[in-house]
Amino acid sequence: MSRVYRPERETDFASFPHATPIVIDNGASTFRIGWAGEEEPRVAFRNIVQRPRHRSSGETVTVVGDTDPALMKYFDCTRSSIRSPFDDDVVYQFEYMEYILDYGFDRLGATSEVGHPILMTECECNPSFSRARMSELLFETYGVPSIAFGIDDAFSYKYNQKLGNCGEDGLAISCEHGTCHVVPFLKGQPVLGACCRTNIGGFHITDLLRQLLSLKYPYHSASITWEKAEELKKEHCYIALDYMSELQIFKNNKEEAEEKTRYWQLPWVPPPIEEPPSEEELARKAALKEKAGQRLREMAAAKRSQKIAELEKQISYLEELMEQLDGAEEEEATAILGRSGYLSQQEIKSAILKATQSLRKAKGETNGNEDKTDASAADKYPLVNVPDETLTPEQLKEKKKQILLKTTTEGRMRAKQRRAEEEALREKQEEERRLENPELYLEELRARYSELSDKVDQRKRQKLNGGKTNGNHNSSGGVGRGERLNAAQKERMRLLTSAAFDRGKGEDTFGTRDEDWLVYKKMSKDNDDDDDGNDDDESELARIASKIQEMDPTFVNKTEAVQQTPEPPKVRTLTAEDYRISIGIERFRCPEILFQPGMIGIDQAGIDEMVSISLRRLMEDESVKERLCQSILVTGGCSLIPGMIPRLESGIRQFRPYLTPLKLVRAADPLLDAWKGAAAFAASSKFGRHTFSLADYREHGENLFHRYNIVYSL
Repeated sequence: MSRVYRPERETDFASFPHATPIVIDNGASTFRIGWAGEEEPRVAFRNIVQRPRHRSSGETVTVVGDTDPALMKYFDCTRSSIRSPFDDDVVYQFEYMEYILDYGFDRLGATSEVGHPILMTECECNPSFSRARMSELLFETYGVPSIAFGIDDAFSYKYNQKLGNCGEDGLAISCEHGTCHVVPFLKGQPVLGACCRTNIGGFHITDLLRQLLSLKYPYHSASITWEKAEELKKEHCYIALDYMSELQIFKNNKEEAEEKTRYWQLPWVPPPIEEPPSEEELARKAALKEKAGQRLREMAAAKRSQKIAELEKQISYLEELMEQLDGAEEEEATAILGRSGYLSQQEIKSAILKATQSLRKAKGETNGNEDKTDASAADKYPLVNVPDETLTPEQLKEKKKQILLKTTTEGRMRAKQRRAEEEALREKQEEERRLENPELYLEELRARYSELSDKVDQRKRQKLNGGKTNGNHNSSGGVGRGERLNAAQKERMRLLTSAAFDRGKGEDTFGTRDEDWLVYKKMSKDNDDDDDGNDDDESELARIASKIQEMDPTFVNKTEAVQQTPEPPKVRTLTAEDYRISIGIERFRCPEILFQPGMIGIDQAGIDEMVSISLRRLMEDESVKERLCQSILVTGGCSLIPGMIPRLESGIRQFRPYLTPLKLVRAADPLLDAWKGAAAFAASSKFGRHTFSLADYREHGENLFHRYNIVYSL
């Protein structure tokens, strides 16, 4: 698609006499301006305005028409959108219209005031308000001496009538940017009372195509711009003669559908192919790895040497300390122990033994059978067998602690041994039962597994405060306070609430005595017991599950039946096919809205039905209507879409009597015929009689436009 970025500024503006009119085709899509009597407009650009900010200075600039992407990179367009002064082919935003007129007159070569009569095109039945504001803008801002307004479709029809494409009586079907019009002509003049309009045009086709492709390829939505959709519409869209039959082709006939499908290839760069590393590269990486490993080994050896030196120094110090204690008297020995920080010689010997074991381990030496992981009771508790008379008060306290620890440890060892014996006995009994009756044994294991599983699940639900209702059977699923707490938790709550008032008769004296803090030890013990019970049940559950799996391989443990986390989908390498946009059914689906506006939610008639509506509004006999149907001119940008004339003819025949003569013809130049017809009209001698001046406007005001109507003749 050819796009005009920045039109060249004309230099011969001053050479035209002041009586030469300036012709403006103010279309919703394109603004065209030129001189009366010429064959082509001097300047043409898109009728849009954009006001971005400059990235460096922050200044807001006004950009009219098409923009050069190479220049727009210096502007921030995120906060400014493209604006149009039109709303359904009627000018409402005169602030933007002024920017467009400024740019148009500047490109035409005007410097200050324009000083030439103006002929401007407009849509059918343009509101008087819009005419008045446009006249006020041209008179007061640009110093225009006189103005004339004319319908663009009428100029196009008269121009084609001059070329012999249509008769004096006929119909003009205009498919424009934002609307479609049907205007009947009698004796060469438009009958505005019988014209018909639908708010569907080329803009809606382009926008629908952009939306459909963006939904079809959401990862390429940034590339599917409005301008690109406009280009695809002009190159590939067509109008189907029978819409439903065309749909069936794409549904059933794959070969024919493939022939009608077009493809748009987006820029794609193939990813670089990763070549396997060469032998030199592998050798280099191996050398680097070996070098890094050697550095780590050296660091570990240095750290081990440092630890060995520290341990040897510690052992030497402890041995010297033992030698001093062996040759010292009792009082001197006590002073030496006080300075060293040790309580007795046994503790020093135990420290020497630990340091020696650590030293052997650091050197990598194997320990003999006499060195075991668990030290002897005498080494762990050296003060237990020492008489009280020979100990100091601090050593007596330490002796009590060691006796308590020794008793607790021995009790745990006995309990552990007893549990091991009980476990061995139970295993023996279960093995006998399994051999005696395997089916009954398996059934008992399943029952025990189910019981323990429910018990463990219930305990977990209690911890999570879920799964039960309160005592009132509340249907909302709330959990009652009494049901959330087990017996141990209730006991801890009771201890907490009553501990502060158990001493001092209701006064808050808790914490003044050491015995008060024993309540936390009791609570901690209860909690430990509860946790131990949980661990026992879970370990028993795991043991039973393993037994069942030995006898029934199909058994699935509940704790192991955890839903596997789905692996994330592997990222597929994008190919050229992923960057190819296919345009199939969209080619004829988008232009179909001209005939079926309901497809995009607009409850209006299609352009074929509009012909029937316009003829019904025309208060003439059937012979006149038949004569009009023999001279139908199709103009506007959408008339260039392939298939428009046959589809219009097929649709209009459905509303006309059988075998009624019908002739449709496309305009000689659907895009420029309106401007060419206006330029020819402005160059005629009759043009001056259809203009009005600033004095006329000030005298009559807006009432001037209620009766304003020109006679079209070329």
